Amino acid sequence: MNERLESLLKRRGELAVLIEDAALVKDQQKYRQVMKEYAHLQAVAEAHAQCVELERQIDGARALFQNEKDAEMRELAREELRDLEALSLDAGERLKALLIPRDPLDEKNIIMEIRAGTGGDEAALFAADLYRMYARFAETRGWKFEIMSSSETELGGYREIVFSINGNNVYENLRYESGAHRVQRVPATEASGRIHTSAVTVAVLPEADETEIDIKPEDLRVDVMRSGGPGGQSVNTTDSAVRITHLPTGLVVHCQDEKSQIKNKAKAMRILRARIYELEEMKARAERAEARKTQVGSGDRSERIRTYNFPQNRLTDHRINLTLYKLDLVMQGDIGDLFDALKLSAREEMLRTKSDEGGETRPAP
Repeated sequence: MNERLESLLKRRGELAVLIEDAALVKDQQKYRQVMKEYAHLQAVAEAHAQCVELERQIDGARALFQNEKDAEMRELAREELRDLEALSLDAGERLKALLIPRDPLDEKNIIMEIRAGTGGDEAALFAADLYRMYARFAETRGWKFEIMSSSETELGGYREIVFSINGNNVYENLRYESGAHRVQRVPATEASGRIHTSAVTVAVLPEADETEIDIKPEDLRVDVMRSGGPGGQSVNTTDSAVRITHLPTGLVVHCQDEKSQIKNKAKAMRILRARIYELEEMKARAERAEARKTQVGSGDRSERIRTYNFPQNRLTDHRINLTLYKLDLVMQGDIGDLFDALKLSAREEMLRTKSDEGGETRPAP
């Protein structure tokens, strides 16, 4: 850890000099990147300084405790020493967390896909509930979200809905939502009041820039058609819906929500680019299989990650064995505590992996 700390503090000094360069200020994109890196390294430096100061205070309290003859003063020194050691432990953990190499994907915007699984209309209704939960959470964070593509049912559910979320560190917060979400509740369509179990799958894709994924025009087949609504009826008299097939991978994206064919094609390309980017990331994760040791799972959308039990007002995340009895609030977007617990679990696992193997910690997939 000391070697990494020294390296980061050295880099901070280099960036401090670079920030004064007038030429850098003119390149706004690079300037923002440098300032973001500097802000992180500044936090590392401040955390390190706090650890050093607490160690100095601990040495002083320990010396007072060992040399003081007065019993009452010794007891005060003992209490101060105990408090300082607790603060030092917390400060050390914060510094460790800052020293973990960040996944460059964490700052990316995302495209999220929610699909109804087993359960028919009830699964589609829960897919709509999950969409609203994520949308409300995004609103509390000041993030922007936009529906890219959707397929509604007559009851107001979604067979599938794809939407983007843009903001600060969106992927870092939502990356662990990929997987199968199971719901247990009495469906609105169930007259007998029996509890049904349904499932919805979620995929969280980091959105790729055009410069990151090169898609050749000759690798695409673009089909246009009229948009369709619930029940199959036509909702548009023009050929505005777009279906794009990426021939090398077989990936297919369909967009029809916009009245403009051009806008639908642009949205479809964003989704396609994110899906191709995800395929490449999956290959990279497979090559660094040790990173899969994180408790929160691999991000495979077939992996059951969570159960929503409405009769008991209970949410259980199976990856970290966390149960919350506030499902009503969670469905209103109060899910930040769960996301924080998932990030903390991943961070702790990475620290354990680093300690056990003696190697450099890599970001979780």
